[in-house]
Amino acid sequence: MSILINRRRFMLSSSAVAVGALAAPAVRASAQTTGELRVSTYGGQLGKSVIEAYVKPFEAETGIKVTPITEDFTVAQLDLMQKTNSVTVDVGPLSQGSVLQSAAKGYLEEIDYSLFKAENIEGLVPETKKKQSVGFFFYSYNLVYNTKKYPSDKPRPSNWAEFWNVEKFPGVRYLISGQYGTEGPWEQALLADGVSPDKLYPMDIDRVFASLDKIKPHIRKWWTSGSEIQQLMLSGAGDLMMSYDGRVAAAIAQGAPIEMSRDQAKLTFDSWVISKNGPNVQNAQKFVEFVSRAKNQAEFAKIYPSGPTNRNAFKLLPEEIALTLPSHPKYLANAILENGAWYAEVGADGMTNIQHLVQRWSDFIIR
Repeated sequence: MSILINRRRFMLSSSAVAVGALAAPAVRASAQTTGELRVSTYGGQLGKSVIEAYVKPFEAETGIKVTPITEDFTVAQLDLMQKTNSVTVDVGPLSQGSVLQSAAKGYLEEIDYSLFKAENIEGLVPETKKKQSVGFFFYSYNLVYNTKKYPSDKPRPSNWAEFWNVEKFPGVRYLISGQYGTEGPWEQALLADGVSPDKLYPMDIDRVFASLDKIKPHIRKWWTSGSEIQQLMLSGAGDLMMSYDGRVAAAIAQGAPIEMSRDQAKLTFDSWVISKNGPNVQNAQKFVEFVSRAKNQAEFAKIYPSGPTNRNAFKLLPEEIALTLPSHPKYLANAILENGAWYAEVGADGMTNIQHLVQRWSDFIIR
């Protein structure tokens, strides 16, 4: 089953948005527009790539002055801005779970798909077109190993059961923190414990933490941001790690002695959102349209290895670059597709699965 069919199981609501958007007239952002815009771009190499591929060309085309904020955008930040009526970030990227949380709280503007050309509306992967967000890029969480510790003439770990196998593969390990609930080593823990990829959801949270208990004594650090794990990989201090694929590629380009496995990679996507009641909503809408164009996504993929959400971008990319992207068809058969709807699902106790994970993580990490 393809990625698109799989994702339709939990992202069906995108279809209504797509239909409305297709019927809307295509309007291009005017180069005569003036004003300003504050864009959260992430930090590190990813943030620099966003500025080069999107921010600078957008400024040149529209005349809108963009202030890039080179840090991650969070639900907590949105929460504070809305409660204090002080919007300091106009547009930024959020994970699937964070988008669902923020939309439910009323923190996001609706995306104005009438600004999009029909070709770009049609090119967008349907699952990434939502009422209050539009997909930024696909990325994956991958198993990474140090090539000095595990040279090519010796066994190398390639899946999460092997990451958990400290006897066969000893070494310093890093895993992502679960403090936010929206991302964490949840699926990886279940895969390591023998759960079949097609049986991951709904996730058994008790089983997740039972598996994490086994690996916890062997984790040197639970990292919290992409820029942090990139620096850890560059330091050469880790032997086995979990990282975003783009950060791995960036670290390799900078000389880090690492490689990653595409087997059992967890595939997901971040989306652009616009803060509710911000002072620059119109400009933010134009920016979201700009970054969704196939040509611009192809240019971004050339400098940062992330999977375009506009499928037409692949027509503009040479195959050697396309093969470095996580959503390339070659890698999809062994990918684990994140079920964003499960994370936002509310239980009988009124808590979302994200909240349950945060609560359990807080108890787990202090034990």
